[in-house]
Amino acid sequence: MKARFFWKLLMVLVIAVVLGGAVMVLWNLVMPGLFAGILQIDYWHALGLLVLSRILFGGFRGHGGWHGRRQWQKWQAMTAEEREQFRKGRSAPCKKNEE
Repeated sequence: MKARFFWKLLMVLVIAVVLGGAVMVLWNLVMPGLFAGILQIDYWHALGLLVLSRILFGGFRGHGGWHGRRQWQKWQAMTAEEREQFRKGRSAPCKKNEE
């Protein structure tokens, strides 16, 4: 159990190092050429930029997160009639309340 945790932690660290380096190289190759006055960044700034963009745009849940698995379990528990009713409800256009 501890060995498995160690390897997962090691893989996360390796991936972080590689992605930080990739962000640094891409930034330094692309951004100063596109925009006047933008300086090159070092590794730590690239890693910070990577974390910031992950927080702002992607979160830390991964693709789909736990929410998608829960919905899939609900879908699997439905009968064929319930699935068909769900599909019909999803394909119906939204109706606004006429007041």
